[in-house]
Amino acid sequence: MRVGNEDYQSIWTDSSDPHVVKVIDQRMLPFFFRTKELRSVDDVYEAIDNMTVRGAPLIGAAAAFGIYLATLEMTAATNVRDHIQNAARYLISCRPTAVNLSWAVNYSISKLSENMSPDSLQDQALKNAIEICEREKEYCRQIGVNGLKIIEDISEKKKGEPVNILTHCNAGWLATIDYGTVTAPVYRAHDKGIPLHIWVDETRPRNQGARLTAWELQQYGIPHTIITDNSGGHLMQKKVVDAVFVGSDRTTATGDVANKIGTYLKALAARDNEIPFYALFPSSTFDFSVRKGIDEIEIEERDPEEVIYVSGLDDGEIRQVRICPEGTKALNHAFDITPARLITGLITEKGICGAGEKEIKKMFPNKFK
Repeated sequence: MRVGNEDYQSIWTDSSDPHVVKVIDQRMLPFFFRTKELRSVDDVYEAIDNMTVRGAPLIGAAAAFGIYLATLEMTAATNVRDHIQNAARYLISCRPTAVNLSWAVNYSISKLSENMSPDSLQDQALKNAIEICEREKEYCRQIGVNGLKIIEDISEKKKGEPVNILTHCNAGWLATIDYGTVTAPVYRAHDKGIPLHIWVDETRPRNQGARLTAWELQQYGIPHTIITDNSGGHLMQKKVVDAVFVGSDRTTATGDVANKIGTYLKALAARDNEIPFYALFPSSTFDFSVRKGIDEIEIEERDPEEVIYVSGLDDGEIRQVRICPEGTKALNHAFDITPARLITGLITEKGICGAGEKEIKKMFPNKFK
């Protein structure tokens, strides 16, 4: 994606030093565009944990680069198997809900062998990380191709009037490697000249919608309006939402979707107002070992201070401000589960299918035993 006069993806290796992995520091946006260097496994863990990088596909790619950096940390006396396995467990423990994290780590280490020379091990680990990045980029591109059909159909029914899409959190190129999931068909539709307007949920407590999605859409020149999280239902009742597009951090074999907290409430409102609700994600976000999301998916609980404080730009600096009385307790679940029965369809690189085991199995027959 283009930022100013330069093209970026959200993670890459330094062209002058391949031992350095660079990322866009999402904590600084939209106020400052800054990159951050990752030089160790600890750097990658911290970047994922503090949300320098976030979004299921991106944290998976970052973790794969973490395995690469782990190979650079080895010495002649290092037990290769133990070192890599320890790094893998450490990275996977960072954030439990998004399945891409463990998927990318496990895929990467499956390609490594303790019999490899140190140079071969490093080369293969780097190759794995780059392969994952390229795969996720292509998946997102295809999601854009497949999701465009939904927008085109709505535009045709509205006789060219702007298509109003409501989003929740950020599932754009910042959260992936490029293109995004939710934003991929939006960008594609915009490029085709289809009039669009995006309702952008602010998405408390970290305001990824207001700070990241709005910034992305502004960069691309797509009309949008930031709304409070609780406005979505009202707008649906007023018939000014044509579809809801959300991402996913983990999707079960039966079509339940774990996504940013508040997604479930949007799905309920969409169902009540007969508005189509789609989840867009690459197939790497499926967890075919899980059937019942509410019982089997671990929901990350983050630091209550993310709820107690809000951050913003003040006099040229990003500052935090308390929004509740001293001593107030807060609960901060990062995700919730939207059951398949509330989801109109799942949009992946393979196409569009219903949110049910039968439809998913038809699209991914090799994933079911």
